[in-house]
Amino acid sequence: MMLSGRSASAPACIGWSALPGELVVPPDPVALVVFVHGSGSGRLSPRNQWVARVLQRHRMATLLFDLLTEDEASDRCKVFDIALLSERVDEALQWVEQRAELSGLRIGLFGASTGAAAALVAAATHPIQVAAVVSRGGRPDLAAHCLAGVHTPTLLIVGSEDRDVLELNRSALRALKCIKRLEVVPGATHLFEEPGTLESVAELAAEWFESHLARGWGGAHAQ
Repeated sequence: MMLSGRSASAPACIGWSALPGELVVPPDPVALVVFVHGSGSGRLSPRNQWVARVLQRHRMATLLFDLLTEDEASDRCKVFDIALLSERVDEALQWVEQRAELSGLRIGLFGASTGAAAALVAAATHPIQVAAVVSRGGRPDLAAHCLAGVHTPTLLIVGSEDRDVLELNRSALRALKCIKRLEVVPGATHLFEEPGTLESVAELAAEWFESHLARGWGGAHAQ
């Protein structure tokens, strides 16, 4: 892939499961963020696409991919199969390692809903490869068995009106032993559809990833 003054976008076929995806690499990228979507979503999710564009403006490459095949996505049990979703994240991480244009970039995971649990499992499994995690409206409780083993800096973002999920994230925050923070977006529900709330998510995510991924930017101030 040749890079010029504009971001380079290319379709991707991820891993042995041949999962469809899209890789966007801006000029002189400082990091790579892999999106791990949740139940009922995919690489074409308008929310994740929007956040990805914000991160690209911050010079971060982004990879959005479908964690499930079309047949699997119709099976509700597989949608909540965190072990399977985590395996697909592993496939994506292995695929990234083989891409010359991504060589040397530190990797962050942006998880949403059930995808956040898969991202945290991947962070616990690959503590060297995964350097930061951001969860948007996530279900970290579904990764409860591995939270104490996550050493990757983790940001949990939840809407103030997403009350049940907010309590689950507060419990997860206590279980995490890494650099961590919980950000509550005022007035936001689970999908962050209220005006300005998704913008808040994107800026919080960009700040976290800049602090913990971009070389030379430092992360000591992030608590």
